[in-house]
Amino acid sequence: MLNFLKKMMGLDARDSDHGFGLPGHALDPASFSWSLPDGVLVYAIGDIHGRLDLLLDLLERIDEDRTTYWGVKETYVVFLGDYVDRGFQSREVLDFLITYQPEGMTPIFLRGNHEDLMLQFIDDPMMGGMWLSVGGAAALASYGVDIHSPEIGGDVIAASDKFMRVFPAEHRRFLESLPVSWRKGDYFFVHAGIRPGLPAEMQDRFDMTTIRQDFTLSAEDHGVCVVHGHSGVPEAAHFGNRIALDTGAFATGVLSASALNGNEVRFISTT
Repeated sequence: MLNFLKKMMGLDARDSDHGFGLPGHALDPASFSWSLPDGVLVYAIGDIHGRLDLLLDLLERIDEDRTTYWGVKETYVVFLGDYVDRGFQSREVLDFLITYQPEGMTPIFLRGNHEDLMLQFIDDPMMGGMWLSVGGAAALASYGVDIHSPEIGGDVIAASDKFMRVFPAEHRRFLESLPVSWRKGDYFFVHAGIRPGLPAEMQDRFDMTTIRQDFTLSAEDHGVCVVHGHSGVPEAAHFGNRIALDTGAFATGVLSASALNGNEVRFISTT
C-alpha cells in the first residue's frame, strides 16, 4: 500500500516530492529546432502550490513582457498543474483560476498529481491519507479544516468528511475538467513529463502527472519539446528535449514561467 501511494504521488527512493530532484541530462538546445507557428506566443507557468501572491506577481510580469512582442496573433498562458497544497492559499488560487479571463490571452489549465490527490482524499480518504504529509494539511487549512482541531483530532475520515462538506462544487468541477496535456507547434505541455519511447499521442495519463527520473534522465529526442513542472530545479532551464519550470515556489518564493515565440525560449520569474 505504501509503495502504491508513493507512486501515486510521484515518489521513489531516489527523489522526494518536495525538493529538487536530479537535474537530468542537459542536451544542447541549439541541436534542436523546436518552434511555434508564426504569430503565436505561449507562456507556461510552473507549479504554484498554494502561492497566490507569487502567481499574481508573475502574471504582472507576463503582462509587461507581452508588450515587447510585435505581430502576435495568438497568445496563450498554460498552467502546468499543482495549483494546490503546501502553500496556505490553495482555496484562493483555485478561486482566482476559475474566474481568470485575461484580456488578449487564452488560458490553458492542466492537471497535476496534487489535484488528483485532493480529489482522492474526498472520495477515498484511506487511500489519500498520505496527501496530508505532502502539503494536503495546508490545503485543508485554506478551506477552514484544521486536522488537529478537537473536532477532528487527527482522524483522516473526519477530516475528509468535513472537507467534503466545505469544498465548493465549482472547485470540484474545475479540477475534474482539467486535461493532462496540450500541444502547440513543437511544444508538448504536461505536468510531469512523458514516457520515453512512446509518441505524445500514446502517452499514459498517470505517467504524464507523476513520472520523474525515467523522463528527466532521458536523453532521447521525444519528437517534441516537453514543457513541464513536477520535478524541481534550482532555476527554470532548457534541457534540449525538455523545459523544466518547477522552481519550488512554495518554499523558495520563486515561481517561474517560460515565454515561447517562434524558436525563442526565455524565462520569467518572481525574483
